[in-house]
Amino acid sequence: MNKGFDRMWAPWRMNYIDGSHKNEGCIFCVKPKQDNDRENLLLYRGSKCHIIMNLFPYNNGHIMISPYKHTGNLEELNNDEMLEIMNLSSMCIKAMKNSINPAGFNAGFNLGKAAGAGVDDHLHFHIVPRWNGDTNFMPVLGETKVISEHILQTYDKLKKAIKALEEK
Repeated sequence: MNKGFDRMWAPWRMNYIDGSHKNEGCIFCVKPKQDNDRENLLLYRGSKCHIIMNLFPYNNGHIMISPYKHTGNLEELNNDEMLEIMNLSSMCIKAMKNSINPAGFNAGFNLGKAAGAGVDDHLHFHIVPRWNGDTNFMPVLGETKVISEHILQTYDKLKKAIKALEEK
């Protein structure tokens, strides 16, 4: 059997490469106003914030929690908005543990372009699930990140896990 090059299949990334992912307006404002949550990767709608998957993730299950309020300044959030971000973060971590079983998490804000924010005018709190051995030579040598599951399969798993937590 030939042990040649294995193909990596991540068709949704072409939109990022060719720039066609750019929307009119802020994704954190526009997507929650639409009624196609699965297509938009919107996992949950809270009263002050929503949970959306990152279309161009660092790892499977990379999500973002964002307030409905359009602001890039953390200090402009009120206590209810900040509390809901943290409560939704806890819910997401539980849902990920129940559905995709990561070994750990990276979580936090990138505030401003200099800090790495891809969208710097609307706050979003990242939660990136991590597994032992998920960092390898591909990002360093090949400038490629391997995502091992189709994004919609991960969406379906997380959506089901969040719904199960809501029903408790």
